[in-house]
Amino acid sequence: MPKDNSIKSILIIGSGPIIIGQACEFDYSGSQAARSLREEGIEVTLINSNPATIMTDPVTADNIYLKPLEKKSIIEILKKHDIDAVLPTMGGQTALNLAIDCEKAGIWEKFGVRIIGVDINAIETTEDREKFRLKMHELGISVCKGETATSFLQGKEIAQEIGFPLVIRPSFTLGGTGGGFVNSPENFDKALTHGLHASPIHEVLVEQSILGWKEYELELLRDSLGNIIIICSIENFDPMGVHTGDSITVAPAMTLPDTVYQEMRNLAMKMMNGIGEFAGGCNVQFSVNPENDKIIAIEINPRVSRSSALASKATGYPIAKIAAKLAIGYNLDELKNQITKTTSAYFEPALDYVVVKVPRWNFDKFKGSDKHLGLQMKSVGEVMAIGRNFQEALQKACQSLEIKRNGLGADGKELTNQEQILYSLEHPSWNRLFHIYDAFKLGIPFKTIQNLSKIDKWFLHQIEELIVIEKEIEKYTLDTLPKPLLKIAKEKGYADRQIAHLVRCLESEVRSKRLEYGIKRVYKLVDTCAAEFEAQTPYYYSTFEEENESVSTNNKKILVLGSGPNRIGQGIEFDYSCVHGVLAAKECGYEAIMINCNPETVSTDFDVANKLYFEPVFWEHIIDIIEFEKPEGVIVQLGGQTALKLAEKLTKHGIKIIGTSFEALDLAEDRGSFSNLLKENDIPYPKFGVIEDADSAITLSKELGFPLLVRPSYVLGGQSMKIVINEKELESHVVDILRDIPGNKVLLDHFLDGAFEAEADAICDGEDVHIIGIMQHIEPAGIHSGDSYAVLPPYNLGDFVMQQIETYTKKIALALKTVGLINIQFAIKDDKVYIIEANPRASRTVPFICKAYQEPYVNYATQVMLGEKKIKDFDFKPVKNGYAIKVPVFSFNKFPNVNKELGPEMKSTGEAIYFIDDLMDDYFLNVYSERNLYLSK
Repeated sequence: MPKDNSIKSILIIGSGPIIIGQACEFDYSGSQAARSLREEGIEVTLINSNPATIMTDPVTADNIYLKPLEKKSIIEILKKHDIDAVLPTMGGQTALNLAIDCEKAGIWEKFGVRIIGVDINAIETTEDREKFRLKMHELGISVCKGETATSFLQGKEIAQEIGFPLVIRPSFTLGGTGGGFVNSPENFDKALTHGLHASPIHEVLVEQSILGWKEYELELLRDSLGNIIIICSIENFDPMGVHTGDSITVAPAMTLPDTVYQEMRNLAMKMMNGIGEFAGGCNVQFSVNPENDKIIAIEINPRVSRSSALASKATGYPIAKIAAKLAIGYNLDELKNQITKTTSAYFEPALDYVVVKVPRWNFDKFKGSDKHLGLQMKSVGEVMAIGRNFQEALQKACQSLEIKRNGLGADGKELTNQEQILYSLEHPSWNRLFHIYDAFKLGIPFKTIQNLSKIDKWFLHQIEELIVIEKEIEKYTLDTLPKPLLKIAKEKGYADRQIAHLVRCLESEVRSKRLEYGIKRVYKLVDTCAAEFEAQTPYYYSTFEEENESVSTNNKKILVLGSGPNRIGQGIEFDYSCVHGVLAAKECGYEAIMINCNPETVSTDFDVANKLYFEPVFWEHIIDIIEFEKPEGVIVQLGGQTALKLAEKLTKHGIKIIGTSFEALDLAEDRGSFSNLLKENDIPYPKFGVIEDADSAITLSKELGFPLLVRPSYVLGGQSMKIVINEKELESHVVDILRDIPGNKVLLDHFLDGAFEAEADAICDGEDVHIIGIMQHIEPAGIHSGDSYAVLPPYNLGDFVMQQIETYTKKIALALKTVGLINIQFAIKDDKVYIIEANPRASRTVPFICKAYQEPYVNYATQVMLGEKKIKDFDFKPVKNGYAIKVPVFSFNKFPNVNKELGPEMKSTGEAIYFIDDLMDDYFLNVYSERNLYLSK
């Protein structure tokens, strides 16, 4: 069936602020769907309350509403626009729940809006655990033994019937919220009460536990004719018991016998057909008993999900793009494969490589949190790596995580305490993968590792083999290391840094040696069809083989370094800046090359940059790409701390940094030198001193006076920042910082008690400075800017204070020789403005200002960095009506035992934007009245 021409206008619902369990994979799918529909001449209207996304950008849709995701906002949009259909499958659980609420309230019917891409009854069937169970029985598909309970008493009766161990799963929740395993009757009452409260309809499924079974996912697409294709099979490295969002996953499935896979495919298709006849995407999860290969259906999600973002990046098949076209009536055989552009979209991708996803956690931000992994998702982001074999992909994924590891082991950071290792194998936490390696290294028997972890033997053998290779390498020095052994290590993903550790020399020496041996990285295309047809899309990964599939052109090129995995303090807002940097470089006539390893983001979409290298943002990978592509320079100021940290090495290797130089970036990061610059320019700052050990901290504190703000250099998101009020606290915190970040320069400032904060973002071309926005925080000084409500423009700073802010912003931007973006934070006390810090890079608030004032500031800043334009060449016309409030959003519900106090270290996972006409608005008055509630010292 061709396109339905009666659909001329579509509303896409976004997923709102980023929380644990629902991150920027929906920004990616929503953006892709919007672009896909606009290609068809359809008017696209978007609603989302998240200012940090590309999805809510004019480049994505025709009409954008940055409004709260609630029925009131939907009605307002439907009154203004003649909308034919709504696509609710691109915004995660938030969008689906809102679509169902509107359906129940009769809103869609009243305005004549059709729901496309999903069947509301299908959602009911899949979200309501009891309906799902009954539907599976009807289809003859095995599920866990269990029943739903809507009361405490009912739950107790079911538990008695099934017996322990069992699992509790609340209905209609996201990321496994409120769920958990219960091994004994003693813990059951508390878990049941928690589950009933977590479910919005106070219903839970109590079912048998299949802890330790293998877990798989299949990604499906179906058109309105009923054609179904399986895009990708994904195998969880971690067995049942760890939420898929917290599991290491591998695509394609590695340990699935073909007969079992065929059975699984048939069951998945049967399930998809059984829940409703809609056209679109679907994710199905299965569990397999390792004893007898019995398959059990776990759940089915009739929408795009975290896994479909991963499957899209892993295969190169743009699921959201095709799903959007299927939703408006196209069939699979009428659409083109987006990568080859010549073959049909009605095909199943074939992979000649292995993809590994490893989640990224942030437990350090939640002191006292339960670090065990279970049914509730706790990770804040993820990395994906592509290799020719599992080991290569696994090592590359570990290099991408940015947790100060050089890969899986071979860096001298092994755990050697046998008791701790054995405990970790049985009770999964964020570092179990590293502890499996440590266990083999320590000589713990294979059987013990397998019995405790329940991880499939094949995966464990792969890790065990790495230890064998390392032991062999350690017998040699660099001079005697045989070429074949070095080549094997590189083929298995070892970084030069890891090999240097094993043969006791420098990373640069290993690099020289392997280049001398001719062991070089080559780049392979992700082409969806195992190189059977020619791909038109330049989307690459590196490996060590003979043939290189990436052709380096003679065009003038710019390389943009991405921001790696999402974490608290560095989220999607930096991806937003990277995407705009890439688009601006393309507009200026450059070939724009992107390097990033985050599968959830728009920057790693294959048609954003001219060339995408899906690689770790890790020195060795970057330098190899630079030497191969020979760009004019590298943009580091858009990718957060990840990219910034590489500026020094790039400069040392004679590679040009586009925009602000490394020297200026370093000056701003080094707390001591920066304060000296302020002194020279006669700009006020709190009394400070720089120390490098705990003794001198105590001496200095006597001079400065408590309270003190203690801050390490070169960190993001306020990492390890703390306000201390006495010598004991000071000593203990300084010792902790120097243990975690050896050799760091720690700054002690006198903390301005009772001050309030403001921040400014500006663009500077080295001669002129244009301030794009000044925001005032609602909370008092002492709460990290990322955790504060911020109001644009300020709500009660007088002219005198505003003039100081403007003057100092311009002075600092010029003194730092800034070329591009800069963010400066201020503390204001008794009408005097003090400088807290300056960051000559894109900040968390830049996308917020772009959205509030409706101007593409990152695009302008990139043109300035490239030297294409000066500040005076732009005609700035910000749209200034009322006020915009940046609303921080927290995910504390994932860590019930953690106190919700806020301080100088950032804890929020995302943000929303809220517009008000004036300061008498109830929303503002309420937030303002609670401004001191959570401040902790």
